[in-house]
Amino acid sequence: MKQNALLAGWFAFAVAFAACRAARSTEGDAGAADAGPAVKKLNVEYKRIGMTRLRMYGALPESPAPEGGRAAIIFFFAGGWAEGSPKQFEQQCIHYAGRGMAAFAPDYRVYRRQRTLPFRAVSDAKSAVRWVRSRAAEYGINPDMIVAAGGSAGGHLAACTAMIDDFEDAGEDLTVSSRPNALVLFNPAVDTSPMEGAAGPRLMAAATAISPVDHVRKGLPPTIVFHGKADQTVPFENAERFCGLMKDAGNDCELFAYEGAGHGFHNHSSFRKKAGAADNRYYYDTLGKTDAFLERLGYLQKTAAGPGGEKSP
Repeated sequence: MKQNALLAGWFAFAVAFAACRAARSTEGDAGAADAGPAVKKLNVEYKRIGMTRLRMYGALPESPAPEGGRAAIIFFFAGGWAEGSPKQFEQQCIHYAGRGMAAFAPDYRVYRRQRTLPFRAVSDAKSAVRWVRSRAAEYGINPDMIVAAGGSAGGHLAACTAMIDDFEDAGEDLTVSSRPNALVLFNPAVDTSPMEGAAGPRLMAAATAISPVDHVRKGLPPTIVFHGKADQTVPFENAERFCGLMKDAGNDCELFAYEGAGHGFHNHSSFRKKAGAADNRYYYDTLGKTDAFLERLGYLQKTAAGPGGEKSP
């Protein structure tokens, strides 16, 4: 199969996963909202590829870093590898900066802006993790306490930073690891191999090369997954299978299932564009569970945990 045909088919398949279409953006429209006095906004360039300049957004604590450094969390936005905006996770960034973590939301290459395929997005995600780790001293970060997080296609990218060995950018300092120390995944696209009825041809090795379920092995980072049982974009079965494989391999993986919840259920109302979007119950529920997960790992100081959703066995 010729490369162009392969990539065209892969994009057709990837678009089937597209999420949060109402939140279209351009490269310059992202950034943290007014974070208040406790945190400061971040907006810097982290990667340049030809004429494309990718920026890192987020929020940082105003307070000095503790001895040994603070934890960091990196949120990758959704959008089916075709579109999307770092603004999706600005509220989570503000929350975690307020709790003492360094919180980041990188832009990455997508089809509608750069005409690139998911393979390039994986490379950018790895670059983002490496960039954060390489600036640990500058931001007061403990380089061994870096969390990769994301929703849908962004959840896929977060998982790939921990699980996929290839797609490193050769122009970077590869002595600095692009692997995170923990994963927080919201309705992630963990199986990118063609499924029955999916758009595009069966791409075999090209798809499995960046398909997290095909790269589960022992020794992967602690992981928490949130998924709606009514998700029509990324089937809930994918999350169940992924966490089952993770546990079978001896990894720490928690799956929280949300009855009746669809794709992107975890988003803050400031990012949703639908009627009834002011309902933030799932946002706060997933936030509370993520807090508890990070507290358990020692990345956050412990506080009282909020009520939870159904935890899958």
